[in-house]
Amino acid sequence: MEMEDQMEGQKRRGVSKDNLISEGPVGSLGCVGWLLVILSGFFILLTFPLTIWFCFKIVQEYERAVIFRLGRITDRRPKGPGIFFIVPCTDSFVKVDLRTVSFDIPPQEILTKDSVTVSVDGVVYFRVSDPIASVANVTNADFSTRLLAQTTLRNVLGTKNLAEVLSDREGIAHSMQSSLDEATDNWGIKVERVEIKDVKLPIQLQRAMAAEAEAAREARAKVIAAEGEMNASRALKEASLVIAESPSALQLRYLQTLNTIAAEKNSTIIFPLPIDVMSHFMRK
Repeated sequence: MEMEDQMEGQKRRGVSKDNLISEGPVGSLGCVGWLLVILSGFFILLTFPLTIWFCFKIVQEYERAVIFRLGRITDRRPKGPGIFFIVPCTDSFVKVDLRTVSFDIPPQEILTKDSVTVSVDGVVYFRVSDPIASVANVTNADFSTRLLAQTTLRNVLGTKNLAEVLSDREGIAHSMQSSLDEATDNWGIKVERVEIKDVKLPIQLQRAMAAEAEAAREARAKVIAAEGEMNASRALKEASLVIAESPSALQLRYLQTLNTIAAEKNSTIIFPLPIDVMSHFMRK
């Protein structure tokens, strides 16, 4: 699927580039255009020592130059990197930076699918993949991509509910990247990555969610305490059955309790009396 999308994008860029370069063959300037080019070349020869320095231009490794000759794009491929030749009187060129550019999407107030207002911001990484299309198809590719990223963020998050916005950031970022890459393909822009930075909730909603989470934690704590009491009662029942089978075990337990009390340096000693003895005195 990705290879098919790339091939389709290359076809679209090729068609748009062919339409923008010229309706005829590349470099078709007409009789008047070629006459002006010849006159410019003749002028360069007459003033050779001086004008030669205006004919050679240099672009960096990360840059490309799109040359216009009498208003027409001269070649299907941009010039560079390195040195290239232009005719000063008839040629002009535009430098295009191919490095990856990153920008922050300003916080957007968005109404989710379940009617909750949230503020979301993000970051986008993109680069120029087709210098000719980025110059000829759009006035300002950088500014246009920034505006499109804001509207795309609003459109994508408008179809999600609050739970999806909070939990599925990776899926939202991937959806935004696909939409942006498809929309900016004709501009010669390649969107490399989109990330959701922060999701800000209203104060009232934060308090409500905190109260709900606290209530859920308290409910779980009560359930865990009840289960602990139940397990403890079962263990006590089993211990009482074991002690009932062996009367000497109760005496040992009594001595163990006295030892524990004595270890804490207490002056009070408790002597337990059987319930049967107390009931005998109560009858009298």
